[in-house]
Amino acid sequence: MATGKRDFYEVLGVGKNASDEDLKKAYRKLAMKYHPDRNLDNPSAEAKFKEAKEAYETLADPQKRNAYDQFGHAGVDPSMGGFGGAAGGFADAFGDIFGDIFGQGRSAGPQVYKGADLRYNMEITLEQAAEGYTTQIRVPSWSNCKTCSGSGAEPGSKIEECPTCDGRGQVRIAQGFFSMQQTCPKCRGTGQYIPKPCKTCQGSGKLKEQKTLEIKIPAGIDDGMRVRSVGNGEPGINGGPSGDLYVEVHVKEHPVFERDGSDLHIQMPISFATATLGGDIEVPTLGGRVELTIPEGTQTGKTFRLRSKGIKQLRSALMGDLYVHVLLETPVKLSEEQKSLLSQFDESLRSGGKKHSPQQEGWFDRVKSFFN
Repeated sequence: MATGKRDFYEVLGVGKNASDEDLKKAYRKLAMKYHPDRNLDNPSAEAKFKEAKEAYETLADPQKRNAYDQFGHAGVDPSMGGFGGAAGGFADAFGDIFGDIFGQGRSAGPQVYKGADLRYNMEITLEQAAEGYTTQIRVPSWSNCKTCSGSGAEPGSKIEECPTCDGRGQVRIAQGFFSMQQTCPKCRGTGQYIPKPCKTCQGSGKLKEQKTLEIKIPAGIDDGMRVRSVGNGEPGINGGPSGDLYVEVHVKEHPVFERDGSDLHIQMPISFATATLGGDIEVPTLGGRVELTIPEGTQTGKTFRLRSKGIKQLRSALMGDLYVHVLLETPVKLSEEQKSLLSQFDESLRSGGKKHSPQQEGWFDRVKSFFN
């Protein structure tokens, strides 16, 4: 009877004379490849994983394999009187694969772990972010305990093999159908037991200190970015590599410039006379002052772009721009003479008609259109 299932030997990619070890290797390879936890973006992976699981579960059991070789899928289908239940060697093989996927292999000996990463918050100025900045910082460091010479044991005492895991650093736990390994809870994966811990370092073998590091902040770095210092985190466990140090940069608010990526913005007040008649003004930049020509009749809010006067882009030679937003400054604390002159001037503008106030004319036209 056709079942729609593929041949189990074909699923595992082995011949019918494959040994138990060949079956296990083939299944481990497929399970590692198609495990759902490793293929979150591949919806078909789970089906392939289950197919390989069923094939190995059948062929790993001598009785089931014999029945399958004689009668095919019908020989192992419980609904047709075939074999059911779990295969003898499947739990061990699946325990191996489960461990490989989640970083708990079957190899004997203590497990090696990378040390924890550290974070350091650094505040810098906008000028330092633009030009790059080199400084020194103090961070935690660890050195071997001199009392126990780094062993963790009180001088004169011995380090023993962990009695719980027999020095392997791992213990195997059976949970029904599954069998898996985990770090030994007594020795925490070291495989060793210290009956008398060193009083100076409490058995860790290391003492916490401080060290000075030189940190280079690259030009163009922005607020919230991080600089990584490899190997300057906490020490690893059981000889594992040290963690890393991450320097998180925070750029102080600038009193003059506002930053937008590699561009800068500045609010530049100009006088009524300069906006009306035009003229040259000095504009501050991070590299010094530059001259900007204000054309005649400039309106408040007008923006001028100064190319390449911003900040260097990170890991690039390109420079951002500086955007100058002009603000028309209203004169204050006028003398009577100045008020009189200004009134005369305003009267002369009114007598000249609408040509002197193009924005006002357009605004009144829009208001009339709105109410009509």
